[in-house]
Amino acid sequence: MRPVKYRALYLHIPFCRAKCLYCDFDSRALTGCALEEAIGAYCEGLSAQVDAHGNAGELSAVETVYVGGGTPSLLGGRLVGLVDLVRSYCEPVEFTCEANPESFTLDLAQALRAAGVTRISLGVQSLNASELKAIGRIHSAEQAMLAVAQAKAAGFSTSCDLMCGLPGQTLDTFAETLRSLVTLNPDHVSVYPLQLEEGTPLARMEEAGEMEVPDEDFQAQCMDLAAEVLEEAGYERYEVASYAKPGHRCRHNIAYWTGKPYLGLGRSAASMLDVCKGECREARFIACPDVQKGEGSRMRGEPLSPKEENLLSRSDARRGESLSSCPDERNEEGLSAREKGLSLREEGLSAREEGLSAREEGLLSKGKALPPIDANLSMDGLSSVRVSSDVARIRFKQLDDAGGQFETEELSAREATAEDLMLACRMTDGISADLLVRATGIIPDDELSIACQQTVEKGLAVWDGGALRPTHLGWLEGNELFGIFWNLAYES
Repeated sequence: MRPVKYRALYLHIPFCRAKCLYCDFDSRALTGCALEEAIGAYCEGLSAQVDAHGNAGELSAVETVYVGGGTPSLLGGRLVGLVDLVRSYCEPVEFTCEANPESFTLDLAQALRAAGVTRISLGVQSLNASELKAIGRIHSAEQAMLAVAQAKAAGFSTSCDLMCGLPGQTLDTFAETLRSLVTLNPDHVSVYPLQLEEGTPLARMEEAGEMEVPDEDFQAQCMDLAAEVLEEAGYERYEVASYAKPGHRCRHNIAYWTGKPYLGLGRSAASMLDVCKGECREARFIACPDVQKGEGSRMRGEPLSPKEENLLSRSDARRGESLSSCPDERNEEGLSAREKGLSLREEGLSAREEGLSAREEGLLSKGKALPPIDANLSMDGLSSVRVSSDVARIRFKQLDDAGGQFETEELSAREATAEDLMLACRMTDGISADLLVRATGIIPDDELSIACQQTVEKGLAVWDGGALRPTHLGWLEGNELFGIFWNLAYES
């Protein structure tokens, strides 16, 4: 069985010194010895996973790497070690690490840069002290500004995350944050409306009437203001929530929206592979049993034995070619490049928030549940999932720290195409003519035409040189736009 050739790699670091009040990501707030012990054990398991996939030849084509969380900068020297390990298996053109201002130092910046990290994404969120306190951020505006300066001084392409719609925020305070940030000249800025996620402290406070969060109209005003201020400062909007100076678009982000195969390692990290229509496939995951059992020793991944390879080869001969041998028929333009994972912190309005929620709602409305399929461990830590003949895309999510448990989701060719159309709407380029042509081979032309015309009539998109591009209204009403294309996943 030939190795899968992933194009993008995401590593999830689930540790923070304190949990922000709005956060529903998979992260753990620890301090002191408990944090150090947890980080050490987790990094052992994560390193073993990187080794296993690397030794299997699955990382050699990786073009972008993104280390997110959580707070990766909490790892300090261990983060540098992870970077060294990953780069021993691939030569990415873009290597991003997330960092929070309170744990990002000049020494760490210089060490990461020397190790081969090219890009730093800083969780700034606001430069207003009361707004930072209201959402539970533990850094100050001064620390954030210093972190940006240190990242720039170390030679990184520097990205900053901002949030709008925060408790107590006004258009004036948001404008002040924007203009102060622009003076620091970061290379990339993402602006995300605050989402009140069920069960978070901020959501409970809002429900109890203990604080008030600005409404969606205010968030829309902030997004308009961000576009105005950032574009005037020389930033180009290339994605719903992201702006970049020339040459500084996040290639990893683009990988997710353009359907490149990606691998996510670490708890809650997600991966995606496309498979050829009409052929049975087998997706394999690599676990580390000794780490998983808590024995403390690190198991490096090893290639299949001749016996194992022969067994899989004979099985593949009966079913068709291996998963990894599926030819990539996608337009190579854009990868460039989770972002990622569907662990999409860098993308901000996560795919779940910005569109995959529309997909999930569509599935439920059609009476089709998202199908979890448990992977079964076999052959000395190799775990496999048989993919049925009508599956075009498989997505799998790691459920544990060690990489021994996964949840999988299978998409038909029609569902995968509808998803491609939906995700393309996150980009300013929108749905390309090439993608529309390929979609007509899967989705009946009349249904696709009706959907496209519907977006135009509603003012959500416009035709531009054969491409269908989202309008400003289309981005503001994202779930409606995304839902129109996801509904194409089902026969009318």
